[in-house]
Amino acid sequence: MLPREMYKGLTRKLVLAFDVGTTFSGVSYCVLDPGEVPVIRGVARYPAQHYGGDCKIPSILYYDLQGNVRAVGAEALQEHIIEQAEDEGWVKAEWWKLHLRAKHLATSHIRDGDIPPLPQGKSAVEVLADLMRYLFQCARTYIQESHFNGWRMVENPIEFVLTHPNGWEGQQQQQIRRAVELAGLISSKEEQSHVHLLTEGEASLHFCVTSVIASDVFQGVIVIDAGGATIDLSAYSMKLSPTSSEEIAPAECSMQGSVFVTSRARALLQKKLSGSKSYSGPKIIAHMADIFDKTTKVRFHKPDEPSYIRFGVIRDKDTQYNIRSGQLKLAGFDVADLFKPSIEAIIEAFEQQRRVASASINLVWLVGGFAASDWLFAKLQEYFLPQAISFYRPDAHVNKAVADGAVSCYIDHLVFYRVARFTYGIESFIPYDSQDPEHEVRQHKSFIDATGQLCVREYFEIILLKGTQVSELHEFRKSFQKIRKTLAGCMSHSSELLCYRGTLQEPQWLDSDRSSFTKLCTITADLREVSRTLHQSKCYKIEYDVIVLFGHTELKAQISWKEKVRDSFSLIHFLADRERYTGC
Repeated sequence: MLPREMYKGLTRKLVLAFDVGTTFSGVSYCVLDPGEVPVIRGVARYPAQHYGGDCKIPSILYYDLQGNVRAVGAEALQEHIIEQAEDEGWVKAEWWKLHLRAKHLATSHIRDGDIPPLPQGKSAVEVLADLMRYLFQCARTYIQESHFNGWRMVENPIEFVLTHPNGWEGQQQQQIRRAVELAGLISSKEEQSHVHLLTEGEASLHFCVTSVIASDVFQGVIVIDAGGATIDLSAYSMKLSPTSSEEIAPAECSMQGSVFVTSRARALLQKKLSGSKSYSGPKIIAHMADIFDKTTKVRFHKPDEPSYIRFGVIRDKDTQYNIRSGQLKLAGFDVADLFKPSIEAIIEAFEQQRRVASASINLVWLVGGFAASDWLFAKLQEYFLPQAISFYRPDAHVNKAVADGAVSCYIDHLVFYRVARFTYGIESFIPYDSQDPEHEVRQHKSFIDATGQLCVREYFEIILLKGTQVSELHEFRKSFQKIRKTLAGCMSHSSELLCYRGTLQEPQWLDSDRSSFTKLCTITADLREVSRTLHQSKCYKIEYDVIVLFGHTELKAQISWKEKVRDSFSLIHFLADRERYTGC
């Protein structure tokens, strides 16, 4: 375990980390007291949860017909709540986090019917806010009941750490920040500085380093966070004496978490029981799938033995469909097939990371709720051990790895270098070169700019290349210029930051793989003050730098400039002052 130093701050501070998952959610926290060694704790009591039970609650909410929250978490599973929900027409929100998923992730295996619809009039961001508010209330109550002075010891603004899948980007991160505001965790946009976003992969690494890893040096380690919806893989080189860590390959994220094993099980049940008069209805199929999710899926470990879904009472019987004494018999090999796409996705992502990693991989850790599956662990162990790769999962509490690790990340901050997952740049144009074949085939896209020079459009100017290792403070900048014919055109300038997700190593033209380019954000510079210093001229040349900062979980983009006017030619040269755009 990592020896942790005393907290060197001058005042007490509370750190709250939220792990909001597709199926389960939880909170971990730490009270930072000056001069004392921080201790990370989990909120271990929730309403209707068994005493001393799990540190997580189901990510389930019930809404009434007016859109009000009526029950959350373990409370939503109580029999009287379920009865009241049926009587009063409440709407159950589950797996709602899938509505927030990043669109670029491969989701061809997800059908519309696999994701329950959102309650009418509610967005996924609003549901996220409702659950965050509930988790915060539970955390507050737990701290009040578990610590001397309770909540009164919280003197300063709370530091919130929110985790998200490796594959989530700017749009999803902005949705999380919006949900934090809606939940009332912060009172103004200015307090967003107390909200810290973190990938689940990096949080899991911190959990493993601070909680379970004992060896001193690893060439390379991959942490597999197998959760409800996503499976995140993160690769790092690590040294524990002294402690240091850096990302050595782009993070991977696959939409093949445990809920999709259950989804495939539901499809299997529908197919197998389609001819049954008593057991083919949607309600009984949904009930069987729920039992499979909670018991059969977790216990499964041998494909040569049958598995059972105990869904009813002893009089439930239909021998034609292998139903006896209230349980459905499934062939073990059929159940094994339900896991196969998830296992293959993990192996494929692992091999992709191993191919591009800057260090050889000799250790793999498996964490997350899905890690509790003995079959998943056994199949991955079968793959890794013959390759002399050590493969482990923590003895317990694998489902609290993200929440605990998120607090650790705030306290210990072990990762200082990250790897760009994609290539980022700006659409531009360049002078036409008749000797260049690439220009010749795009002659129909050529034009004469304001200075009379022949140029060609749709050139992709790369600022940050995929696979580049980036330190937290390193800036990637590229110089650009624009020609404007009027002073009015010099009042402001905007640039769109583009992301390339395709397979080309160094894409140069947007039309070479157009579908793989997506707009991340628009960066805007307010030049009104600068334009007032300009003299009347036939045209104006604007020179500026676009800067990308990638050292933290959230990518940031900026335009920078220095104000300067030349007598011979009106010129704005951007170099020093920064206009920051927070939407990236």
